[in-house]
Amino acid sequence: MSETAGKMDEADKTVSQNGQLQNVDKPVVLSVSHVGKYFRLPTEQATGLKMLFINWTKGIKGYKEQHVLRDINFEVHQGDFFGIVGRNGSGKSTLLKLISGIYVPDAGNIEVNGKLVPFIELGVGFNPELTGRENVYLNGALLGFTRDEIDAMYDDIVSFAELEEFMDQKLKNYSSGMQVRLAFSVAIKAQGDILVLDEVLAVGDEAFQRKCDSYFASIKKDPTKTVILVTHDMSAVKKYCNKAVLIKDGEVIVNGDKDDVANRYTLENMRADKRDTDNDKSGEYPTGLNERVPFLHINALSEQILSRDDSFRFEVEYQYDEPNDYYLAIAMHDIKRGGITYDTGANKIKLSRHGHCKVKFEVPLKLFNNGDFKLVASLRTQNAEDSETTDMVAFTNDDNCCIFAVRDKRNRAYALLNDCALRITMLAD
Repeated sequence: MSETAGKMDEADKTVSQNGQLQNVDKPVVLSVSHVGKYFRLPTEQATGLKMLFINWTKGIKGYKEQHVLRDINFEVHQGDFFGIVGRNGSGKSTLLKLISGIYVPDAGNIEVNGKLVPFIELGVGFNPELTGRENVYLNGALLGFTRDEIDAMYDDIVSFAELEEFMDQKLKNYSSGMQVRLAFSVAIKAQGDILVLDEVLAVGDEAFQRKCDSYFASIKKDPTKTVILVTHDMSAVKKYCNKAVLIKDGEVIVNGDKDDVANRYTLENMRADKRDTDNDKSGEYPTGLNERVPFLHINALSEQILSRDDSFRFEVEYQYDEPNDYYLAIAMHDIKRGGITYDTGANKIKLSRHGHCKVKFEVPLKLFNNGDFKLVASLRTQNAEDSETTDMVAFTNDDNCCIFAVRDKRNRAYALLNDCALRITMLAD
């Protein structure tokens, strides 16, 4: 828990940076305090007691410790819709299993106040040889509900899944979509105080997803229900959650404001994708560079998550020693939608300084909807035969380009241009 959060008076209500009322006056239903978890990975196997004793005398453990979580701290209050976010391998699934009681922490402690219902994987515990009805009761029993409690929630589960006519058929005769709908309905209709969901929002067909969306909108307003959601979908975090944490390499790096968490997650993904795409390290120079231009890099000078009111500032840093004039060409790529958003093209940028140089630029963002963008640059010289043409000498590979994102609540995500840039109006007859 952050120092600021630790000083909050539980009798007071506070408002987050995005203006949303937080549930700090509500009781804490989940407290994660200084939690750590590690696993022992065997490095060699002793073949007998003699080898085990020899290894012990030599101080050889025969395993290494993999620390998955380190000093995790946060609190969830009653009524929170709390998001846990992180890239694959960050430790969030391990954290979820600790919260659900599947694992025991090696350090720190976890306190749960209320009935916690975990759904780490939809359909776990379902038996294809049993009917839909029998599977509902089996799954409910596995979650710790009595038969009377399952009786009370059964009709709601079946109604939400829209499977009234199929509940006495064996599960193996269900389509995959029907099975997912039944499992999801058991998950969200289970009458627990704390609902733990792991990547289960995008289920079923479009109509069922709209139904789920309406359900989560209603549960978000219920002050007695607490939801802990693990997801890679940042639109879901911004839409449903009032608080969130971002985990990276087993540590919490952002805690609290959902927009801060979602934006930082987007940036972490963009950085990781950028690192992963340039794998050709076999040559003397990185891909795109050579003896004439051994260095060409685009550096961000401003924040990399911006609103449409901002301009993205960057610099192109390069090494070019030849005495002739030369040019820079810069293109802006749309990472998610595809295509080139803008290219300097014929407006080539003529340069004359030589050696190790830096040139600064900026891109206004007022025209664009939300999106992820990449800037690439090439250094070019004049074609000897055609004055209108330039020849590329070097270019920035994916490791040397620059990424940034536009995130603005006034924008949409579908189209590239926002309403400030273009609006279609109806003409009068």
